[in-house]
Amino acid sequence: MKALVCRTLTGLDDLRVEEIASPTLGANDVLIDVRAAGVNFPDVLLVQGKYQYKAPLPFAPGFELAGVVKAVGTGVTHVRAGDRVQAIVNHGAFAQEAIAPAERVIKLPDQATFESAAAMLFTYGTSYHALKDRGALKSGETLLVLGAAGGVGLAAVELGKLMGARVIAAASSPEKLAVCRAQGASETIDYSKEDLRERVKALTAGRGVDVVYDPVGGAYTEPALRSLAWKGRLLVVGFAAGDIPKIPMNLPLLKGTSIVGVYLGAFMEKEPELNRANARELVAWLAAGRITPHISSRYPLDRAIEALREVAERRARGKVIVVP
Repeated sequence: MKALVCRTLTGLDDLRVEEIASPTLGANDVLIDVRAAGVNFPDVLLVQGKYQYKAPLPFAPGFELAGVVKAVGTGVTHVRAGDRVQAIVNHGAFAQEAIAPAERVIKLPDQATFESAAAMLFTYGTSYHALKDRGALKSGETLLVLGAAGGVGLAAVELGKLMGARVIAAASSPEKLAVCRAQGASETIDYSKEDLRERVKALTAGRGVDVVYDPVGGAYTEPALRSLAWKGRLLVVGFAAGDIPKIPMNLPLLKGTSIVGVYLGAFMEKEPELNRANARELVAWLAAGRITPHISSRYPLDRAIEALREVAERRARGKVIVVP
């Protein structure tokens, strides 16, 4: 089979599409014929050796996929060959075939396309876990989403709206903010031109926001934290800006605010039942048309490096997909 292979943790330039052996099926594994794979910023970090999880070399990157079951291990009973499924994997999605642990494989309803399914499980899974389980977002609250035009950010915009929140989307260009408004943002902030904190004050009449969803980090985290209302929650999702911010710890004290970590990988491992319940709810919303992942670009496997580069350079407006 063909796969995008990482042999050294030196970044995108050293990745190659190669012909390799099909992965080995274990007793509790599912072998999937990959029809679509989602591209995420952690894929970039993984091949640079900067992600929390370290894959054993050599490996194919890619965390989420959708496709058709080719074979199942002896211990697998909930899916069988021929089923349409989606899955989150530790790595390996950018390939014609991939192995997924059975507990992470979810059957797809007929209404869901492979591309939509591959575009939502990691991003919407992260954002739903963040907003529901970690941020306790309530209907009527105000949510500020940083990096709102990226994969997880745009998912947070759509889910926040679905959960009854007033969503303020912050991104770096008018084109990106137009996509955010189309996905449900009530107001927008162009933080390449506007002062984030002052704009939040104006939009909330000085009250501040209840929840900040922050996959960006860098220079935006502190003004976002200062923009929280009393008992607000800052959700630490990632550091797409590259820099991990250093926060003055008197800031949470002054308003009784919380800084809350969000890590989907650990959540899947530590609380698998709750993760599966979240995933089933998201799949049901996808089938019912209540969530609609915005796919901005599609690439064949031979151009998967270009897909990763689009995400790495923060040019994506929504989700980027690799179609093996």
